Amino acid sequence: MFARFLKPALACERCGQRWDMHQADDFPAYIVILLLGHIMVPLMIEVNSALAIPLGWQALIWPTLALILAVAMIQPVKGAVIAFQWTRRMHGFR
Repeated sequence: MFARFLKPALACERCGQRWDMHQADDFPAYIVILLLGHIMVPLMIEVNSALAIPLGWQALIWPTLALILAVAMIQPVKGAVIAFQWTRRMHGFR
């Protein structure tokens, strides 16, 4: 579905379905932020209650983990938003 990391291909190679008319805009990023908060906050609370990690290490661990998870989630979430628009025939998918 994607030609580059977040740029959808113009059309499907097999069926010819055009993907360039989607309007995902910032919605995938908002979904990733919401999911990331629901993953990171409980994880941070549990780790801090179970382990005594120094604050300096936490200042390195949590932002790094958040960045890795955000990069890993953004492409599948954008694909899901485009697929949702396609299934509902929204924004030019007629």
